[in-house]
Amino acid sequence: MNFSNIENGLRLPRGCLVKIQAVYPTLKKAEKCAANLMLEDPDAIAASTIVEAATLAGCSETTWVRFAKRLGYSGFHALKGDLSEHAREDTDRQDPIMLSLYDDIDYKTPSLEIARRVLDSSVNALMDTFELIHEIEYDRAVQALCDASKIVLCGTGDANAVVRSAYQKFFRAGLDVFTSSDIDMQLIAIGNLKPGDVLVAISYSGKTRSVLEVTKYAQRKGCTVLAITNFPVSPLTKHADIVLLTAAFTKHTGGEIVSKRIAQMFLIESLFVNLLMKSQRYLDGNIQRSNEAIDINKL
Repeated sequence: MNFSNIENGLRLPRGCLVKIQAVYPTLKKAEKCAANLMLEDPDAIAASTIVEAATLAGCSETTWVRFAKRLGYSGFHALKGDLSEHAREDTDRQDPIMLSLYDDIDYKTPSLEIARRVLDSSVNALMDTFELIHEIEYDRAVQALCDASKIVLCGTGDANAVVRSAYQKFFRAGLDVFTSSDIDMQLIAIGNLKPGDVLVAISYSGKTRSVLEVTKYAQRKGCTVLAITNFPVSPLTKHADIVLLTAAFTKHTGGEIVSKRIAQMFLIESLFVNLLMKSQRYLDGNIQRSNEAIDINKL
Protein backbone atom coordinates (compact mmCIF):
# COMPACT_ATOMS: atom_id res chain seq x y z
CA MET A 1 0.00 0.00 0.00
CA ASN A 2 1.39 3.40 -1.04
CA PHE A 3 0.48 5.98 1.60
CA SER A 4 1.94 8.90 -0.35
CA ASN A 5 -1.29 9.61 -2.24
CA ILE A 6 -4.35 8.56 -0.26
CA GLU A 7 -7.26 10.78 -1.23
CA ASN A 8 -10.00 8.75 0.42
CA GLY A 9 -7.80 8.24 3.49
CA LEU A 10 -8.31 11.92 4.20
CA ARG A 11 -11.88 11.04 5.17
CA LEU A 12 -10.56 8.89 8.01
CA PRO A 13 -10.06 10.34 11.49
CA ARG A 14 -6.46 11.55 11.51
CA GLY A 15 -5.51 9.43 14.53
CA CYS A 16 -6.98 6.34 12.89
CA LEU A 17 -5.01 6.94 9.69
CA VAL A 18 -1.80 7.42 11.65
CA LYS A 19 -2.34 4.11 13.47
CA ILE A 20 -3.02 2.28 10.20
CA GLN A 21 0.25 3.61 8.82
CA ALA A 22 2.07 2.47 11.94
CA VAL A 23 0.76 -1.10 12.03
CA TYR A 24 0.24 -1.78 8.31
CA PRO A 25 3.62 -3.51 7.69
CA THR A 26 2.86 -6.01 10.47
CA LEU A 27 -0.71 -6.86 9.48
CA LYS A 28 -1.64 -10.32 8.29
CA LYS A 29 -3.01 -10.71 4.75
CA ALA A 30 -6.66 -10.72 5.84
CA GLU A 31 -6.13 -7.69 8.10
CA LYS A 32 -4.55 -5.82 5.19
CA CYS A 33 -7.73 -6.47 3.20
CA ALA A 34 -9.68 -4.71 5.96
CA ALA A 35 -7.14 -1.89 6.13
CA ASN A 36 -7.17 -1.41 2.36
CA LEU A 37 -10.94 -1.11 2.29
CA MET A 38 -10.84 1.47 5.08
CA LEU A 39 -8.27 3.49 3.15
CA GLU A 40 -10.10 3.18 -0.17
CA ASP A 41 -13.71 3.62 0.98
CA PRO A 42 -14.12 4.59 4.66
CA ASP A 43 -17.70 5.74 3.98
CA ALA A 44 -18.65 2.17 3.05
CA ILE A 45 -17.42 0.92 6.42
CA ALA A 46 -19.32 3.63 8.26
CA ALA A 47 -22.52 2.52 6.52
CA SER A 48 -22.00 -1.26 6.85
CA THR A 49 -22.70 -3.93 9.39
CA ILE A 50 -19.78 -6.14 10.34
CA VAL A 51 -21.15 -8.87 8.06
CA GLU A 52 -21.35 -6.44 5.14
CA ALA A 53 -17.87 -5.08 5.87
CA ALA A 54 -16.45 -8.61 5.90
CA THR A 55 -18.03 -9.31 2.51
CA LEU A 56 -16.76 -6.05 1.01
CA ALA A 57 -13.20 -6.59 2.28
CA GLY A 58 -13.09 -10.30 1.53
CA CYS A 59 -12.20 -11.24 5.09
CA SER A 60 -13.95 -12.66 8.14
CA GLU A 61 -15.91 -10.84 10.82
CA THR A 62 -13.30 -11.95 13.35
CA THR A 63 -10.63 -10.24 11.26
CA TRP A 64 -12.51 -6.96 11.50
CA VAL A 65 -12.72 -7.26 15.28
CA ARG A 66 -9.01 -8.07 15.52
CA PHE A 67 -8.08 -5.24 13.17
CA ALA A 68 -10.22 -2.74 15.08
CA LYS A 69 -8.44 -3.70 18.31
CA ARG A 70 -5.06 -3.26 16.60
CA LEU A 71 -6.14 0.35 16.00
CA GLY A 72 -7.08 0.84 19.66
CA TYR A 73 -10.85 0.39 19.39
CA SER A 74 -12.83 -1.98 21.59
CA GLY A 75 -14.27 -3.64 18.50
CA PHE A 76 -15.84 -3.09 15.08
CA HIS A 77 -18.82 -1.17 16.46
CA ALA A 78 -16.52 1.41 18.10
CA LEU A 79 -14.49 1.71 14.90
CA LYS A 80 -17.61 2.23 12.81
CA GLY A 81 -18.91 4.81 15.27
CA ASP A 82 -15.68 6.81 15.03
CA LEU A 83 -15.84 6.77 11.22
CA SER A 84 -19.47 7.90 11.24
CA GLU A 85 -18.80 10.70 13.71
CA HIS A 86 -15.80 11.90 11.73
CA ALA A 87 -17.84 11.91 8.51
CA ARG A 88 -20.49 14.12 10.14
CA GLU A 89 -17.94 16.56 11.53
CA ASP A 90 -15.74 16.73 8.45
CA THR A 91 -18.05 16.93 5.46
CA ASP A 92 -17.05 20.54 4.70
CA ARG A 93 -13.31 20.16 4.98
CA GLN A 94 -11.62 21.69 1.93
CA ASP A 95 -7.89 21.64 2.62
CA PRO A 96 -6.28 18.19 2.67
CA ILE A 97 -3.55 17.52 5.21
CA MET A 98 -0.21 16.68 3.67
CA LEU A 99 0.15 13.01 4.56
CA SER A 100 3.53 12.28 3.03
CA LEU A 101 6.70 13.93 4.18
CA TYR A 102 8.29 15.83 1.30
CA ASP A 103 6.82 13.48 -1.34
CA ASP A 104 5.35 16.45 -3.22
CA ILE A 105 8.65 18.34 -3.39
CA ASP A 106 10.72 18.27 -6.56
CA TYR A 107 13.15 20.53 -8.38
CA LYS A 108 10.28 22.67 -9.68
CA THR A 109 8.93 23.48 -6.22
CA PRO A 110 9.57 27.15 -5.23
CA SER A 111 12.03 27.58 -2.37
CA LEU A 112 9.56 29.21 0.02
CA GLU A 113 6.99 26.50 -0.75
CA ILE A 114 9.58 23.88 0.18
CA ALA A 115 10.05 25.66 3.51
CA ARG A 116 6.28 25.64 4.08
CA ARG A 117 6.01 21.92 3.35
CA VAL A 118 8.88 21.12 5.69
CA LEU A 119 7.08 23.17 8.34
CA ASP A 120 3.80 21.36 7.63
CA SER A 121 5.40 17.94 8.03
CA SER A 122 6.96 18.94 11.35
CA VAL A 123 3.73 20.44 12.69
CA ASN A 124 1.74 17.37 11.60
CA ALA A 125 4.25 15.06 13.29
CA LEU A 126 4.01 17.02 16.54
CA MET A 127 0.21 17.16 16.57
CA ASP A 128 -0.17 13.50 15.62
CA THR A 129 2.37 12.46 18.25
CA PHE A 130 0.45 14.35 20.92
CA GLU A 131 -2.81 12.70 19.83
CA LEU A 132 -1.17 9.26 20.15
CA ILE A 133 -0.07 9.79 23.76
CA HIS A 134 -1.66 7.23 26.07
CA GLU A 135 -2.14 9.06 29.36
CA ILE A 136 -1.54 6.07 31.64
CA GLU A 137 1.58 5.00 29.75
CA TYR A 138 2.87 8.57 29.72
CA ASP A 139 2.33 8.95 33.47
CA ARG A 140 4.22 5.69 34.01
CA ALA A 141 7.12 7.12 32.02
CA VAL A 142 7.18 10.30 34.13
CA GLN A 143 7.04 8.34 37.38
CA ALA A 144 9.78 5.93 36.28
CA LEU A 145 12.11 8.85 35.57
CA CYS A 146 11.23 10.48 38.90
CA ASP A 147 11.97 7.24 40.80
CA ALA A 148 15.19 6.35 38.97
CA SER A 149 18.52 6.71 40.77
CA LYS A 150 20.30 6.59 37.42
CA ILE A 151 19.21 7.13 33.81
CA VAL A 152 20.97 5.82 30.70
CA LEU A 153 20.11 7.26 27.29
CA CYS A 154 20.59 5.25 24.10
CA GLY A 155 20.19 6.11 20.41
CA THR A 156 22.28 6.01 17.23
CA GLY A 157 22.50 8.00 14.00
CA ASP A 158 20.31 11.12 14.00
CA ALA A 159 18.58 9.82 17.12
CA ASN A 160 21.86 10.44 18.93
CA ALA A 161 21.24 14.17 18.53
CA VAL A 162 18.02 13.71 20.52
CA VAL A 163 19.91 11.65 23.09
CA ARG A 164 22.58 14.34 23.48
CA SER A 165 19.92 17.00 23.95
CA ALA A 166 18.21 14.88 26.61
CA TYR A 167 21.54 14.23 28.32
CA GLN A 168 22.29 17.96 28.59
CA LYS A 169 18.88 18.67 30.09
CA PHE A 170 19.08 15.89 32.69
CA PHE A 171 22.72 16.56 33.51
CA ARG A 172 22.06 20.28 33.96
CA ALA A 173 19.36 19.37 36.48
CA GLY A 174 21.94 17.41 38.47
CA LEU A 175 20.57 13.95 37.68
CA ASP A 176 22.79 10.89 37.49
CA VAL A 177 22.59 10.34 33.74
CA PHE A 178 24.86 8.68 31.19
CA THR A 179 25.11 8.39 27.43
CA SER A 180 27.73 7.34 24.91
CA SER A 181 27.81 6.66 21.17
CA ASP A 182 30.00 3.61 21.90
CA ILE A 183 27.91 0.46 22.41
CA ASP A 184 30.52 -1.07 24.72
CA MET A 185 30.28 1.96 27.02
CA GLN A 186 26.49 1.74 26.89
CA LEU A 187 26.60 -1.91 27.93
CA ILE A 188 29.04 -1.11 30.75
CA ALA A 189 26.69 1.62 31.98
CA ILE A 190 23.75 -0.80 31.87
CA GLY A 191 25.81 -3.32 33.83
CA ASN A 192 26.00 -0.82 36.70
CA LEU A 193 22.27 -0.15 36.81
CA LYS A 194 19.97 -1.52 39.49
CA PRO A 195 16.27 -2.42 39.41
CA GLY A 196 14.30 0.82 39.31
CA ASP A 197 16.92 2.59 37.20
CA VAL A 198 15.82 3.58 33.68
CA LEU A 199 17.11 3.06 30.17
CA VAL A 200 15.60 5.47 27.64
CA ALA A 201 15.97 3.84 24.22
CA ILE A 202 15.21 5.97 21.15
CA SER A 203 14.79 4.37 17.74
CA TYR A 204 12.44 5.58 15.01
CA SER A 205 12.12 2.17 13.35
CA GLY A 206 12.47 0.13 16.54
CA LYS A 207 14.84 -2.14 14.63
CA THR A 208 18.28 -0.64 15.30
CA ARG A 209 20.50 -3.58 16.25
CA SER A 210 22.75 -1.85 18.78
CA VAL A 211 19.79 -0.24 20.56
CA LEU A 212 18.07 -3.62 20.76
CA GLU A 213 21.15 -5.30 22.26
CA VAL A 214 21.41 -2.63 24.95
CA THR A 215 17.66 -2.89 25.63
CA LYS A 216 17.73 -6.67 26.00
CA TYR A 217 20.64 -6.42 28.43
CA ALA A 218 18.81 -3.78 30.48
CA GLN A 219 15.81 -6.08 30.72
CA ARG A 220 17.99 -8.91 32.01
CA LYS A 221 19.35 -6.54 34.66
CA GLY A 222 15.81 -5.76 35.82
CA CYS A 223 15.91 -2.12 34.75
CA THR A 224 12.91 -0.20 33.48
CA VAL A 225 13.09 0.24 29.70
CA LEU A 226 11.36 3.31 28.28
CA ALA A 227 11.18 3.12 24.48
CA ILE A 228 10.46 6.05 22.19
CA THR A 229 9.68 4.76 18.70
CA ASN A 230 7.39 5.34 15.74
CA PHE A 231 6.05 1.82 15.30
CA PRO A 232 3.94 0.05 17.95
CA VAL A 233 4.79 -3.39 16.58
CA SER A 234 8.58 -3.59 16.40
CA PRO A 235 11.41 -5.53 18.07
CA LEU A 236 12.06 -2.61 20.42
CA THR A 237 8.53 -2.48 21.80
CA LYS A 238 8.72 -6.22 22.59
CA HIS A 239 11.60 -5.55 24.98
CA ALA A 240 10.27 -2.34 26.56
CA ASP A 241 8.33 -1.86 29.78
CA ILE A 242 6.95 1.53 28.72
CA VAL A 243 6.39 2.65 25.13
CA LEU A 244 5.81 6.21 23.91
CA LEU A 245 5.00 6.53 20.21
CA THR A 246 5.86 9.27 17.77
CA ALA A 247 3.83 9.74 14.58
CA ALA A 248 6.15 10.94 11.83
CA PHE A 249 5.67 9.03 8.61
CA THR A 250 7.70 9.19 5.43
CA LYS A 251 7.75 7.23 2.19
CA HIS A 252 11.20 5.85 2.97
CA THR A 253 11.46 4.64 6.58
CA GLY A 254 15.23 5.04 6.61
CA GLY A 255 15.16 8.62 5.35
CA GLU A 256 16.42 11.10 7.91
CA ILE A 257 13.79 13.84 8.05
CA VAL A 258 13.69 16.45 10.77
CA SER A 259 10.04 15.76 11.68
CA LYS A 260 11.10 12.35 13.02
CA ARG A 261 13.51 13.94 15.48
CA ILE A 262 11.29 16.90 16.37
CA ALA A 263 8.59 14.46 17.55
CA GLN A 264 11.14 12.58 19.66
CA MET A 265 12.50 15.82 21.13
CA PHE A 266 8.97 16.94 21.97
CA LEU A 267 8.42 13.80 24.05
CA ILE A 268 11.80 14.17 25.78
CA GLU A 269 11.18 17.84 26.54
CA SER A 270 7.71 17.18 27.92
CA LEU A 271 9.00 14.34 30.12
CA PHE A 272 11.80 16.57 31.40
CA VAL A 273 9.42 19.41 32.31
CA ASN A 274 7.17 16.94 34.13
CA LEU A 275 10.20 15.61 35.97
CA LEU A 276 11.16 19.13 37.03
CA MET A 277 7.64 19.90 38.27
CA LYS A 278 7.37 16.69 40.30
CA SER A 279 10.88 16.97 41.75
CA GLN A 280 11.07 20.74 41.91
CA ARG A 281 12.28 21.12 45.48
CA TYR A 282 15.12 18.68 44.83
CA LEU A 283 16.25 20.00 41.45
CA ASP A 284 15.77 23.77 41.72
CA GLY A 285 19.09 24.25 43.49
CA ASN A 286 20.92 22.10 40.94
CA ILE A 287 19.55 24.10 38.02
CA GLN A 288 20.35 27.39 39.74
CA ARG A 289 23.97 26.32 40.29
CA SER A 290 24.21 25.12 36.68
CA ASN A 291 22.91 28.47 35.42
CA GLU A 292 25.45 30.32 37.56
CA ALA A 293 28.23 28.14 36.19
CA ILE A 294 27.16 28.70 32.58
CA ASP A 295 27.08 32.47 33.16
CA ILE A 296 30.87 32.38 33.48
CA ASN A 297 31.02 31.59 29.75
CA LYS A 298 28.78 34.52 28.78
CA LEU A 299 30.00 37.98 27.80
